[in-house]
Amino acid sequence: MTKNENVKNGIIFPVGEPNTAYEKYFSGKSFLDMLVNDSDIDATVGNVTFEPGCRNNWHVHYGYQILLVTGGEGWYQEEGKPARHLVPGDVVVTKSNIKHWHGATKASWFEHLAITKGKSEFLEPVTDAEYDKLGE
Repeated sequence: MTKNENVKNGIIFPVGEPNTAYEKYFSGKSFLDMLVNDSDIDATVGNVTFEPGCRNNWHVHYGYQILLVTGGEGWYQEEGKPARHLVPGDVVVTKSNIKHWHGATKASWFEHLAITKGKSEFLEPVTDAEYDKLGE
């Protein structure tokens, strides 16, 4: 049974369009609504929605990223550390050059605002074995 079906319609902000620009860096489908993408501001804000089981590849930011969880259930993991289960109201701060990934749990939709400064570099996918260890 899929949990948090209401997330697929957007919780606070619109769910956005299929995230085709970055789909090669995601396992599963995600959706993106860029809320702030202004060249005069040195950070972006995007509403990212993940279908159940969707996660992004390992990646780093050359700046920082702040995630504000607005709906569903997800995971966040930094390399070499245990994964953190995320629920609405959670805040994640990822500093420069920290290898990490984030995404939905297997059974739930997941949505967060991503405030990002600087370039991002996507790396290898999170393996099914790594992801499957986390449970539902």
